Amino acid sequence: MNKLILSLLALLFILGCKTTETITLPEQVIEIENPFKTERPIYQAAYTKKFDLIHTKLAVSFNWEKAHLYGKADITLRPYFYATQQLELNARGMDIYKVALIENGNKKPLEFTYDSLIINIALDKIYTRNDTLTIFIDYTSKPEELKEGGSSAISSDKGLYFINPKGEEKNKMPQIWTQGETEANSAWFPTIDAPNQKTTQEIAITVEEKYATLSNGLLTHSELNGNGTRTDFWEMDMPHAPYLFMMAIGEYKIVKDKWRNIDVDYYVEEEYEPYAKDIFGKTPEMLEFYSTILGVAYPWQKYHQIVVRDYVSGAMENTTGVIFGDFAYQTKRELIDGSNAEDVIAHELFHHWFGDLVTCESWANLPLNESFATYGEYLWNEYKYGDDKADQGLQSDLKNYLLQLAQSGPKDMIRFDYKDKEDMFDGHSYQKGGRILHMLRNYMGDEAFFTSLKIYLEENKFTDVEMHQLRLACEKVTGEDLNWFFNQWFFDKGHPVLDINYEYNDSLGIQYVFIEQKQDLKTAPIYKLPITIDVFANGKAISHKVVIDKVNNTFEFETSMPDFVNVDADKMLLCEKNDNHSSIKEWAFLYHPTENYGNVKMKYLDRYEAIAMLKKSKDELAINTIIKALDDEYEYLRRQAIGGLKNAAKAKPEVVKEKLLAMAKNDSNSKVRGDAIAALARYFENDKAVTDVCVSGMEEQSYYVIGESLLALSKNNGSLAMKYASAFEKEKNGNIVSAITAVYEEHGTEKQLDYFITKNEEISGFEKYGFAMSTTRYLKKQDHETVKKGSAILKETALNEKTWWIRMAAITGISDLEAMYANRIHIAEQEIKEAESGSENEQKLRTNIDKDKNVQQHLIEILNEIKAKEEHPRLKAMLGIKE
Repeated sequence: MNKLILSLLALLFILGCKTTETITLPEQVIEIENPFKTERPIYQAAYTKKFDLIHTKLAVSFNWEKAHLYGKADITLRPYFYATQQLELNARGMDIYKVALIENGNKKPLEFTYDSLIINIALDKIYTRNDTLTIFIDYTSKPEELKEGGSSAISSDKGLYFINPKGEEKNKMPQIWTQGETEANSAWFPTIDAPNQKTTQEIAITVEEKYATLSNGLLTHSELNGNGTRTDFWEMDMPHAPYLFMMAIGEYKIVKDKWRNIDVDYYVEEEYEPYAKDIFGKTPEMLEFYSTILGVAYPWQKYHQIVVRDYVSGAMENTTGVIFGDFAYQTKRELIDGSNAEDVIAHELFHHWFGDLVTCESWANLPLNESFATYGEYLWNEYKYGDDKADQGLQSDLKNYLLQLAQSGPKDMIRFDYKDKEDMFDGHSYQKGGRILHMLRNYMGDEAFFTSLKIYLEENKFTDVEMHQLRLACEKVTGEDLNWFFNQWFFDKGHPVLDINYEYNDSLGIQYVFIEQKQDLKTAPIYKLPITIDVFANGKAISHKVVIDKVNNTFEFETSMPDFVNVDADKMLLCEKNDNHSSIKEWAFLYHPTENYGNVKMKYLDRYEAIAMLKKSKDELAINTIIKALDDEYEYLRRQAIGGLKNAAKAKPEVVKEKLLAMAKNDSNSKVRGDAIAALARYFENDKAVTDVCVSGMEEQSYYVIGESLLALSKNNGSLAMKYASAFEKEKNGNIVSAITAVYEEHGTEKQLDYFITKNEEISGFEKYGFAMSTTRYLKKQDHETVKKGSAILKETALNEKTWWIRMAAITGISDLEAMYANRIHIAEQEIKEAESGSENEQKLRTNIDKDKNVQQHLIEILNEIKAKEEHPRLKAMLGIKE
């Protein structure tokens, strides 16, 4: 950073007819980044359209043994504007056998070059934008031979995945599936792999007769081939982006559902067939809700959803064929504790308007896809469950955005300077963007907001857009220039950081509210923030519309002495704030206004903030308010109150204990019951009533309650916890497995190793991450032979698990164990120096060192084996492998 020092002296200001004054200003130092830079900054433009895709016709079959796809592609396209004799197609890591021009049913060979990424085709003549041509390509896709990339959001970019293709994993159904975002579908079919392309499609999928298939669009017909195989013909007659193409293949059960006149099917493994409608059954209601609120009916031919194993992301909005990871699998009993997938189901469905129907023209504009899908979750929860549930999502989104911000720093929402397109899949594009859309809705009003979305969707359907199209739609409805909103939120970095102070002037009868914007103005703008301030006085709450638009803002309200002033009463700002209410009385009021305000209910975020502040205080009013919050009508805030009982449990133990016992037995929400049991064990150890409620919890249907009861019992009565843990060993539920392993970590011996070995063979997917860490903690307390035998669990995961961050958990575990033994050896070697030569203590130390070195060497050998196989760049760096 070079510095240019500018002296601002003797500036002349001529004001009307006044005499000229000379004003001397202090010297200022202005920092200008690289003022003599000769390089252009990074700008990730949308892909230049040289050709327009029109139609893609594929015929594919598979070699499961080799993990190969054999494909034939007919790609119909036309030059976009300029005449050309060259065509470039994306095709990653394929064998290309033939490229030809299809004319009058004949294939005319074309010359081409191929560098494993791009097929450069020399056309037979110059084609203009008035010409349409169809290119034939015969090829083999070999995804397992590709060098794997990916990101934290989408962990692999191989495009095509063969899961357990040889049937060697007994608890995993062989299957094939695809994952195209961002530009990975060109690993299994040649295309122009860009989000600003749109094409219709046909896919003929040839598989063994036992397999079901799923792809985009409709299954028009199937043909038996007479050799034990069948070909399914899928057709998508509406254009969509190449990254949204999908296939999935396996021995799936198909559970039928319906919305209006379209099929809504759920593809699940046989074990989950009875629960498919429990998992996905709200989909028709979601389709109706979104179609109604947007004023644009669901535009596609069908809506099918499928669950796959070893998925590289959470879920993917492939047009009409959404893929979910196996986290979505739950039994009816597991769903007692809440759905793992409902928010994700809503998210991916909303994408079918925002992302699939109208697509971002470039990855820099990804918030047009992901911010809307995230806000789709809010809209569904608001409609189905009410404001509290929806606002909990807002709070969670803010928390996740700020967490990501702390890790990687502020970024523009519409980000043309990303280093890698995968970087766009972050807390900005998702959580921050959803919050921005909520502010836009709040500012515009519901009618204008949803009318604008309808116009945006209808005017841009089946096209690609940038953020300005959304702005123009909003301006078309409101008549207002909204550049100020879009510039500060979508085209700039950061967020407001507000310091809020209050002062009441009794003699003037004026309430002052001082709001300072304290964000770093080197990276963030001075925001224009239209908000509502509610002044509570004399039993009435009066709302005032104000605008924060300066660094320091002062607002004045004529009123008698207020009981409370609520800044951002709508609780819609995306910001950090220091709200300097001066008394516990005010924070208690924020949770629940006094009786003279009738039945005024504060918003979820008000109550959440009040609980967060009051739980820190030992003041009696704070404690009483926290206890009152145990009866909050919204279950998550009851759980927050349980988590804030530390001071209350000390000040009023009997009151708290009685309340928690009642909640543990009678609360309508299973997670509240489980949290109450956990709190009883935390605050009232060795209490018979607590032990009794834990034992009663074992009889619940809720797995969450059983798990919390086991953990609570482990604190109060280890032997009894071990007894109950062994009784639940056959349960597959993740909560139960996690609770049992935690009990065994604390109280287990070598006898429990068999449980860890058995469960390692049974569980898969996301659960393996926590299981690897739990196994490590268990082994740290075991003898040498148990560690050597048990390390095979971690080794298997580290070597064979497909998901890199699950392998990371196992590698970390092995490394931690090795470090533990290295430390033990070091300490023992120091103790030997001080031990009497030839003594029994010296001999004991040497024996222990030998045993420790034996196990350490065993662990080092495992790490070396992992180093020889591991290819993921992050894990290679973690293992100390230099590129």
